[in-house]
Amino acid sequence: MDKLQQVLVQYWGYSRFRPLQQEIIQSVNDGHDVMALMPTGGGKSICFQVPGMMRDGLTLVISPLIALMKDQVNSLNQKNIAATAIHSAIGFHEVEKIVDDAFSGKIKFLYSSPERLMSEKFKSQLSGMPVHLIAIDEAHCISQWGYDFRPPYLQIASLRQIFPKANFLALTATATPDVVTDIMQKLEFRRGKVFQKSFLRKNISYSVLFEEDKHNRMLRMLKKVEGPSIVYTRNRKRAEDLAEFLKANNFNATYYHAGLNANDRNYRQDQWIKNEVRTMVCTNAFGMGIDKPDVRLVVHYDLPDSPENYFQEAGRAGRDETKSFAVMMYNNADLLDLDKRETENFPS
Repeated sequence: MDKLQQVLVQYWGYSRFRPLQQEIIQSVNDGHDVMALMPTGGGKSICFQVPGMMRDGLTLVISPLIALMKDQVNSLNQKNIAATAIHSAIGFHEVEKIVDDAFSGKIKFLYSSPERLMSEKFKSQLSGMPVHLIAIDEAHCISQWGYDFRPPYLQIASLRQIFPKANFLALTATATPDVVTDIMQKLEFRRGKVFQKSFLRKNISYSVLFEEDKHNRMLRMLKKVEGPSIVYTRNRKRAEDLAEFLKANNFNATYYHAGLNANDRNYRQDQWIKNEVRTMVCTNAFGMGIDKPDVRLVVHYDLPDSPENYFQEAGRAGRDETKSFAVMMYNNADLLDLDKRETENFPS
């Protein structure tokens, strides 16, 4: 058994890598900057965690959401791997201790947001840390968010001045060819390699249904497919109404959207993850970084914004590689709305 597999078995308990994981890890270990496109649930985090465990020093992970950082840090800590995150919810003294631990080699993985990394004080603290690999999780945010409301995403390449020997690994589930090119340019890739796996997941059955009576079709699907489920809708009010409709029909459901406060969102998410609630009815505010392996059904009550968004959201089903279902419903009103959205959202 080679060293890669030894690390995989020792810490993750898997006997083999999923397709492309080994090639990506080997390329990272060979010193390349790597762009990895793998489907949601395809095991992207393994691609930086395994090389991180094989090398001396520290892996710096740039992540967009506190919940995503916490989830991965907890997962690594449960495997007795030293990982921590610096974010807005922790205090000054705790940050100082983390910085000291990173300097002294007590930490293998340090998670941070791009905003924190761009602070001059934190940059000076980073300088001298034994960083050998910089992983950018959910790298599509560079193009999707960087130009609008999170400009620090466009500044990540400045870390090369602090860590000239570290290579970059950018990971995402969804990106068009133009977005891939943009990400690699913004990160100033050197000796860059791109690995792309099909979005298609063989254990997921994909269906697109013309359906005028979506409410009752949704009920029939939820009765037929047992296990945790997600229902996506475009509208906050509709998310609330659909959750109430499901509860009125004896389904254990809750709703989630960006209009809820952080405590309420976290509470509802935890309920669903712990299987205290079976069905999460939500807008696209829900899902990034949610690693629940046993989701059996994802329903798109409304049409998503793009094929990329669809595959990312549908891919939250069946992460345990067990048979699961992704169903998108539409009717004539949806098609009219789609045309209207294009006219309103884009220039001529």
